[in-house]
Amino acid sequence: MNLLIVAATDAEIAPLTEYFQQASLPSGISGGIVITGVGMTNTAYELTKHLQSHQYDLVLQAGVAGSYVKTIALGEVVFVTSDQYGDLGAEDHDAYLDIFEMGLLNKNTPPYINGRLLTPLLPIHNKIILPKVSGLTINTVSGSERTIKVRYEKYHCDIESMEGAALHYVCLREKVPFAQVRAISNYVTPRDKSQWQMKDAISNLNKWLIDFITHL
Repeated sequence: MNLLIVAATDAEIAPLTEYFQQASLPSGISGGIVITGVGMTNTAYELTKHLQSHQYDLVLQAGVAGSYVKTIALGEVVFVTSDQYGDLGAEDHDAYLDIFEMGLLNKNTPPYINGRLLTPLLPIHNKIILPKVSGLTINTVSGSERTIKVRYEKYHCDIESMEGAALHYVCLREKVPFAQVRAISNYVTPRDKSQWQMKDAISNLNKWLIDFITHL
């Protein structure tokens, strides 16, 4: 199994990196880590560039995310099986039109299925025993009542991140197996970082990653 771990920042997978420095990978497991930087543009560029000269059995994106739904506990680790853009489009007075509604792209043009970027499930995904959720990828994190209401009512996604859709898009186009796994650091509410549980989210995420890799 040749595995690539992709993260936006060093901090999100620091415990995993430290673990790799202290312990060798299990027998039969090889791979690497790519830190892309925050956002869709950085993720798309760095991942695409890396995949031009490397082949992997699985690309695993790991990071934190905010949750729109309270049924997901803070700190919980989830498997994002579909993702889509949340702010790629245009404002039409008080309404928001995405690129599909604008007629700039058909929502079923590959690799999109009804406007979403789905994870093709393979036998390796059976090892990801986590709650399955839908993701919304945005350039500007939701932090006001109006933005949260508009995005949730339009897309009804469970979580939001700044990189997920880029991973899905690149891997679908390059035909590389992939998975996106995230830990919930906060609920999507008007911005209040005092309520975030970033430390617990990162700890739980990395515990899951280490366990997943050692049991492949």
